[in-house]
Formats: sequence, C-alpha cells, structure tokens
Amino acid sequence: MFRRIIALVALAGLTVLSWGQDSSVYTDIQVMGRGEVRDGGLPNADDPSQDRSAFILSRSRLVVGYVRPELEVKTSLQHSGVWGQGGSSSFNVHEAWVKINAPFGLFTQIGRQALSYDDERIIGPNDWNMVGTTHDVIRAGWEGYGHKFHVAGAFNQTSENINGGGTYYAGGSSPYKTMQLAWYHYDIPVAPIGLSLIFLNIGMQAGAKGADEHVEWQHAYGGYVKYAPGNMSFEASYYRQAGKNEDGARLDAWMASGKATFSPWKLIGFEAGYDYLSGDDTYAVPKPGNIGLIKHEVVKGFNPVYGSHHKFYGAMDFFYMSTYVNGFSPGLQNAYAGVKVRPMPGMNIGLSYHYLAIATKLQDIGSTLGHELEIQGSWTFLKDVTLSMGMSYMVGTKNMQLLKRASEDGRLFWAWISLQAAPRLLNYKW
Repeated sequence: MFRRIIALVALAGLTVLSWGQDSSVYTDIQVMGRGEVRDGGLPNADDPSQDRSAFILSRSRLVVGYVRPELEVKTSLQHSGVWGQGGSSSFNVHEAWVKINAPFGLFTQIGRQALSYDDERIIGPNDWNMVGTTHDVIRAGWEGYGHKFHVAGAFNQTSENINGGGTYYAGGSSPYKTMQLAWYHYDIPVAPIGLSLIFLNIGMQAGAKGADEHVEWQHAYGGYVKYAPGNMSFEASYYRQAGKNEDGARLDAWMASGKATFSPWKLIGFEAGYDYLSGDDTYAVPKPGNIGLIKHEVVKGFNPVYGSHHKFYGAMDFFYMSTYVNGFSPGLQNAYAGVKVRPMPGMNIGLSYHYLAIATKLQDIGSTLGHELEIQGSWTFLKDVTLSMGMSYMVGTKNMQLLKRASEDGRLFWAWISLQAAPRLLNYKW
C-alpha cells in the first residue's frame, strides 16, 4: 500500500514538472464578406415595389493566443459593419479569456468567451451573425473518462457604479443581468451514444428605474442525445422553460426536436427532422388597423434564448431572429428534409425543404405559415479560403401575412454569397 502511495505521489510530481513545456504562440486573422439580396418580406405600404434590399456585410477578426499545458490565453479583436457604413459600425473585443488547466482534467476559464453546448439550440456562438455571441463568465469544469461537467456564472453591469446596487438594464454586451449554467455530458464507451443534461438560470432586471427595481428569474433545462451507428445518426432534444419574464408573467413553455441522417455513400447524405416549439394561444394577433391585446398571465411561447438560431427553422431567419407582430409567439412547427452532396474534395452542396406552421390554434387564423426551399453550397478552394453561397425561396400564406406582416403576395426570395479567408499568420513553438 505504501509503495502505491509513493508511486502516485511521484506520478503527480512528474505531471507538475512537465508543465511549462511545449509552449506556443499563434496569430490568426479572419476576413469575411457577405453580400445579400432580398425581395419580399416586409412590405412598404406607400410603394410595394420598394419591398426589396441589397447590401454587403463584412467582418474582420484578429486573434492572438498563447498555449502551454497548464495555461491558455486568447484575445480576439473584431470589426463588423456594412460596406459604406459610417460611425454605427461595430468594433469590439470579441473574446478575451484565460484558462488554467489543472491536473486530472480540471480547468477554470475566466473572461469573455463563446459558449457552445450540444447542438447549440439553447446556447451557442451564433456565428452566422456578423457580431456573434460571447459571454463574460467564469467557467470551471472537469473532463475525463468520457464524462464532462461544466459550470459557469456571469454578473453584468453597465458601469462601475458606486451606488444603486447591482442594477443592470439590457443595453450592455449581454441582455441578462446574471446567469448560471450547469452542463453534464457522457459518451458511453461501449456504444456510439452521447447524452447531455443542461440547466440555465437567467436573472433579468425588471421594474421601473429608481422605483420597483428587482430581478425576475427564468430557467431553461433539458437534455440532448445523439446515437451514431455507422453511416447513420439520430439526434433528439427536449427543453422546458419556467420562472417569470421581465413583466412578471409566469413562463411555462417547452420544445422538442428530432433529426435523422443517413449517408449510404461517401459523396451523398440525406437528412430529415422535426422541431416543435410551444406557443401562446390566449389571443390572436389583431388584423392591421385593429388594437387591443389580452395580457398573458402565463407565457407559453418558447424562447431559444442564446442559441445559434440560423442553424434551425429555415435559413431565411423569419423565426426567433425576428419577432411576430406585437411580440406575440404562437410557437413553431418545422418539418424538413434534405440531401447533401460532396461532388469533390472541399465542396459541399445541400438542398432542403421546410414546412413551417404555428404550434397553436388561433381564432380565424390557420396553422400553415409557408413552404421554404433552400439550396446552399461551399467550396474550400484553398486550405484557408472558402467561397459559400445560398438561395432561399418561400411561399408564404395569409397566416404569415397576419402574424409576421410578411409580403402581401406571399413571394419571399433571399440570396447570399460569402468569401472567407482565415489564415494562420504565426504559429511558433518552443
């Protein structure tokens, strides 16, 4: 027994002594431009012919990092905007964090960082958005033997106030005042199955400034599973929301999703899935010109909070990137199927169809919102340069017009093309 203790102490000592070796510093640069054209969607009452737009977005990131076994540091500066834009373009620190790695799989990470868990429905980097999503958090965890356990916490302020307590109204880098997260994942060693559980607690500033200032707490919790035998994979998730929103209304919402993929050959694959997000059914959105809404006592519309929304619910981002009229949410049903082809190394082409409908029954309004057809492709013609493009066409219904104030003739077209270069400028090891 004594010999085993000495061996364990010696092993731990060797582990500590090995730290500080194999250090490296790296510098990356990312430059991306994306042009978009749109026709239909948000009609101009004075001149419907002007219901179209075209613009070019850009994003540049400069990343500097340092890595050694016990320490990692990363800083990412970012500029994003529209070509020709003036002072309203964005320049910010996208990421700035330090991570301390302890023996036996323990770590602590502090600073502004991107969070990505499971399929990113609840929390993800949302990198399609030119600004992206990062969080100022303290994150700690343990990873080993197929297990991963993370906890994180955030507390936000708009300034270093010396009075007023911890008041924080949305307007800073994050919409919430405080946030706590716990995530557990396990990869079963004898089967290609991964299981995850997540709990997210969000504190939102509520009440009038200087009067009834308080915090309302809302929670999201659920699980995710992926089973990937051979050339097939199956994914499923289920999440619930509870607590209260900023107006003090009780939350009682849920969502479920399922997805299957099948790649019978190396160059082609198929996928199909279904998403259901609960919605409010206490009133119907009034027709244009009418007023009068019923206040919700219980909010049943599910909010995907800080997920990478563009990955789901149709590429045109009609849902959860933008709201329904008056903020009303009748939920969403998204049934989809698609095929992906890899005609040559570095090239991918995908074609998909989405059937979109609300999740509740509303008076004088049907359920179907529209049918969306998408084609997207990417080609990495240099090791660090990728050309991507896509087109989407939606046939909206009268229900879409009433709930989203979408194009009066139901014709919705959107196309984009993007070029991204992300070379590594420096990678020095010693």
